[in-house]
Amino acid sequence: MTHITDAVVIGGGPVGLATALSLEKAGLSVTVLERSPLPAWEEPSFDGREIALTHYSKRILKECEAWDHIPQSVICPLREAHVETGSFRHPLTFDTNGRGEEALGWLVSNNHIRRALFAAASEKERIHLQPHTSVETVRQGQDYAAVHHSGGQIKARLVVGADGRFSPTRRRAGIGAIVHDFHKSMLVCRMAHESPHHNIALQWFDEGQTIALLPVNGMASSLVLTLPADEIQRLLATPRDEFNAEITRRVGARLGQMRLVSTRHAYPLKGVYAHRFTGRRLALVGDAAVGMHPITAHGFNLGLKGQETLAQCIGKAFNIQADAGNAQALRQYERQHRRATALLFAGTNGIASLYTHDALPFKPIRQACIRLADRFTPFKQAVTTLLMDKKTTA
Repeated sequence: MTHITDAVVIGGGPVGLATALSLEKAGLSVTVLERSPLPAWEEPSFDGREIALTHYSKRILKECEAWDHIPQSVICPLREAHVETGSFRHPLTFDTNGRGEEALGWLVSNNHIRRALFAAASEKERIHLQPHTSVETVRQGQDYAAVHHSGGQIKARLVVGADGRFSPTRRRAGIGAIVHDFHKSMLVCRMAHESPHHNIALQWFDEGQTIALLPVNGMASSLVLTLPADEIQRLLATPRDEFNAEITRRVGARLGQMRLVSTRHAYPLKGVYAHRFTGRRLALVGDAAVGMHPITAHGFNLGLKGQETLAQCIGKAFNIQADAGNAQALRQYERQHRRATALLFAGTNGIASLYTHDALPFKPIRQACIRLADRFTPFKQAVTTLLMDKKTTA
C-alpha cells in the first residue's frame, strides 16, 4: 500500500518532531517515520543528556505547543555560567546582570523534551506518527520522492532527514560530511551533592579531563565527564560506591560528597558537518546536517533554528505552488542554514581543541584567554547574548 503526503520526516527525535510540527503549522501534511516502538517513542527513558535551552529555543517550543507539555518541576533556570581551566581558580563568569532577565536559559532533560514534542505532534490531525518503521530506500524523483520502508511505501514531495549525525538518509543521498573525531567519549549522569549549586553551570577544563556540572532542580547536578573512551568504559562499569568516590575526587569536592542518582550513559565525541544540506526533494536537519561538539551547548538549539528556517522557506513556496519540495526553497534553506552554522561549527571545534589539550602551549594560552576575557566586558556581553539567544524572540 502506498501512502501519499506532502512531507516525510525520517527520524522521530526532538528535531524531527519539531520539524513535523513546524511544517504542519505551515499547512503541510506530514508523516514521521521512527525506528523505535511506540512505547519507547511516546515515553522515552532518561538518556543522561540535559539540554540548555536558549530563549529562542523556548519560543520555538512554545510555538510548537510543546512547552506546556513539559512539567515545570523539571525545568531548571540557569542563572550563571562559569568557565575554569586547570588549577587556575579565576572563573570566566557569564550572567544576566543588567539585562532584566531571570535566566541565561533553562536546563531540561532530553527525554522530557522528546516526550513533550511527541505529545504535541500526536494532537495534530495532519501529522501521522509511524513507529517501529525502518527505511529501506529513498528514490528522489522529479515530481516526488518514494520512501520504501518496512511497512510499505510513501510518496512525498519532500523528504527530511532527521536521523542523527551518522544519518543513513544522508548516506543514501550520496551526501558526504566532514567528520571531526575528538578521540574522546563523554559520560553523562545525574549526581546528588551536599552543597547547593545556586543554579550555576560549571565548565572546567582540568588536566586530563573536561568536566561540566549542569544544575538541575534540587540538590543535584548533571555530570558531563570527557575522557578517553577506555576510561569512560571503565567508569561505566565501576561499582556505585567507588564511582561516587572517584567523581567526588575528580570534581575537587567543590559541591561536597557526590552520589549517583541515575543511570550512566556514554557518547562518542564527533563533530559532523554535511557537505550539502539539501538534494532533490530532500533536506537535512539537526545533527544530520550539523552535529556540534557539546562544549558550547549549541547543538539542539541550532537544530531547532534550522528546522524553523526550513519550514519558513518551504511554507512560502507551498502557499504559492503547493509543492513542499520546491528546489528554490530548498536552496534558500541551504544558504541560510550554512550562514548560521559554518563559522560556529569551525569556532566550536577550535575552542574544543584549545581547551582539551594539556601540552604546551595550550595550558598557558587557556589561562591567559580566561583572564583577559573576564576583564573585557564587550566580549562577555557578546558571549552572554550568544548564550541567551534572545534576538527576534516574541
